[in-house]
Amino acid sequence: MKKNPRIEFNLVKLQHNVRAIYNMCAAKGIDIVGITKGFTANPEIAQAMLDGGIKTLGDSRLENIQVLRSAGIKAEMVLTRIPMLHEVNLVLKLANCSLNSELVIIKELSDTAIKNDKIHDIILMVDLGDLREGILPEDTLDTVKDIITMKGIRLKGLGANFNCLSGIEPTVENLMELVTLSVTIEKELGIHLEILSGGSTSSLALVVKHTMPEKVNQLRIGEGILLGHSDILTNLENTYQDSIIVSAEIIELKQKESTPKGAIVRDSFGKIPKFKANGIRKRAILAIGKQDIYPDHLSPLDKRITIIAASSDHLVVDVTDSNTALHIGDEIQFIPTYPGILSSTTSKYVKVYT
Repeated sequence: MKKNPRIEFNLVKLQHNVRAIYNMCAAKGIDIVGITKGFTANPEIAQAMLDGGIKTLGDSRLENIQVLRSAGIKAEMVLTRIPMLHEVNLVLKLANCSLNSELVIIKELSDTAIKNDKIHDIILMVDLGDLREGILPEDTLDTVKDIITMKGIRLKGLGANFNCLSGIEPTVENLMELVTLSVTIEKELGIHLEILSGGSTSSLALVVKHTMPEKVNQLRIGEGILLGHSDILTNLENTYQDSIIVSAEIIELKQKESTPKGAIVRDSFGKIPKFKANGIRKRAILAIGKQDIYPDHLSPLDKRITIIAASSDHLVVDVTDSNTALHIGDEIQFIPTYPGILSSTTSKYVKVYT
């Protein structure tokens, strides 16, 4: 019997999504790095990515890459968060490539690689407006001049991030800026940049519209594979949006007023909650809460059920209009968002099934 709360990954559907996205990108000469952080690098799910055609996996945390290596996965691995100085030795041991933007860290990678008789690949990140990692465009040429003098590392190309921090949309214009930078560098320094990594799932919108600049040849995809869409991308053609299901068990089921009794102050998370006066409603409490996943990252499969609120360990839903006869011990199922998948797979209280 499966335990609750739980998150279930349908590997058949996920592998289908991988193939659909991989084939769409391959037709444009774009390679995919399959991002595994969304499911804490569960080896079975990562293997489904590889079985679907992906050759390179990426994760922001070395702990996750270690999990994959320990499971016997030998695929190329990219560390997608800038390495911390203290973990450089482990980066060289576990990852084939890392994303970088700080010369101090790149120099440490270089020195450590030389000591260990290794060559480590790097992608230099350029900040094109999202204000997360990356050197400024005007500093790119001089930075590359410094990098190519270092031994033990190999500059594979340039990369950019969009949408993740500041919500900046990837566009033809900002990706062409990346292309222009690469052309200038190649011309001025007489080197070849093998990779232009043009962002994550949000950049798939340009692939769908056939407007992705030709020189962009890599995307880092996690959310698109898991959910078949992103926040700025409608459902991708020929993909499943229900590959992942969160289930939670009913521990209380009662008719109660829809508004609380007494003065409303800040709740345990520092917010002042608001409620609609809908009279007496049938409310179910589920044994899952904000410690596992925030309620705004869940959508009930039963569209007649609505989420009311949650505390750290309890999720309250309105089941009045559901056509299902619900009882104590029954499960209610949800489609999670990408942040919801991240948090629930990280929670030790949520069981993961594949």
